[in-house]
Amino acid sequence: MPLALLALAVGAFGIGTTEFVMMGLLPDVADDLHVSIPTAGHLVSAYALGVVIGAPLLAAVTARMSRRKVLIGLMLLFIAGNTLSAFAPDYDWLLAARFLSGLPHGAFFGVGAVVATGLAAPERKARAVSLMFLGLTIANIAGVPVATLMGQHLGWRSTFLGVSVIGVLAVVSLALLVPRDGAHSSSAGLRGEMAALRSLPVWLALGTTVAGFGALFAAYSYITPMLTDAAGYADSSVTLLLALFGVGATAGNLLGGRLADRSMRGTLFGGLVSLAVVLALFPVLMGTAWSAPLAVVLLGTAAFVTSSPLLLMVMEKASSAPSLASSANQAAFNLANAGGAWIGGLALAAGFGVTSPAVVGAGLAVLGLGVAGVAYAVDRRRAVPGRERVVASHVPERSESVHH
Repeated sequence: MPLALLALAVGAFGIGTTEFVMMGLLPDVADDLHVSIPTAGHLVSAYALGVVIGAPLLAAVTARMSRRKVLIGLMLLFIAGNTLSAFAPDYDWLLAARFLSGLPHGAFFGVGAVVATGLAAPERKARAVSLMFLGLTIANIAGVPVATLMGQHLGWRSTFLGVSVIGVLAVVSLALLVPRDGAHSSSAGLRGEMAALRSLPVWLALGTTVAGFGALFAAYSYITPMLTDAAGYADSSVTLLLALFGVGATAGNLLGGRLADRSMRGTLFGGLVSLAVVLALFPVLMGTAWSAPLAVVLLGTAAFVTSSPLLLMVMEKASSAPSLASSANQAAFNLANAGGAWIGGLALAAGFGVTSPAVVGAGLAVLGLGVAGVAYAVDRRRAVPGRERVVASHVPERSESVHH
């Protein structure tokens, strides 16, 4: 695999760290800026809103530009957002800075996925994407815990300065390792890019992402009370247990990339079935202290097995606009984050028990499996022999991504 994937992984590591670290810093931020914790929680929503808006918009308006320059520009925007967060004088400024930090998130992964698949051999494209996402999953193992501890001991502002430093390292890595490419003059432009998202298969693929990862976040959003109230762990143990989720996500991401190169559709179906089974077993697994950590690992593994095949499927269905399609998939991922947490919260509010969000998540995984099945049926009606096997080779302008 080319070293350029390392540069993409460094950027993904920084993005993953800044996305998830705010959850652990909410009490510190709320106390320092004199707002309530629920109000401080809007900082998480502001970042997610930035991702949803910025992902398709930035990918579309930069479609004609050099992808190497776009990646570097997106990381510079990422650095600006996190630096402004570190020096925000009040809550409103921090809210705006978090929104700015989220804008480049989806577009970076979208454009990065196109670059990654263009750098890899045809039989290794899913693995190339999984290696880029490796930075995101490792962020949950190392980046988020370290950044949270830094914020708790040195002040929350130091966390965002540290993330900005990671962004600088990513810019340097991208400049040194990603091959130069020219402007993509053959692009259909903004209108053509947007038109590529009008087809039913694209929306079915995005719908699978929303339902599948909504299943994950329905449970993961409430994993802390499950570990403390159901499994009996102390609050001080939760950070270490959540790192196990990152271990499982990393393993699932790498496994999914390898399997998707053999069968994209089979890996997707298998991952969704596994996710539904794991979530359905959560009430049992969370009942004892020894099985709860296993449940956390299995949740991360089952969920992230689907990440590479889902992304490649979306890129295939919108082959004339792969950057926009893969960026839209990141927006769908964040919609799943918000929607899954909301649906899981409804189960808790209704009094169905602390593990009930996981059961709801199992239902969402089954829904995702159903949407994927409909997508498969639609594909069979439009079938072109050999299409499934050459999924990533449908990404246009491959040669422009690899030549200096």
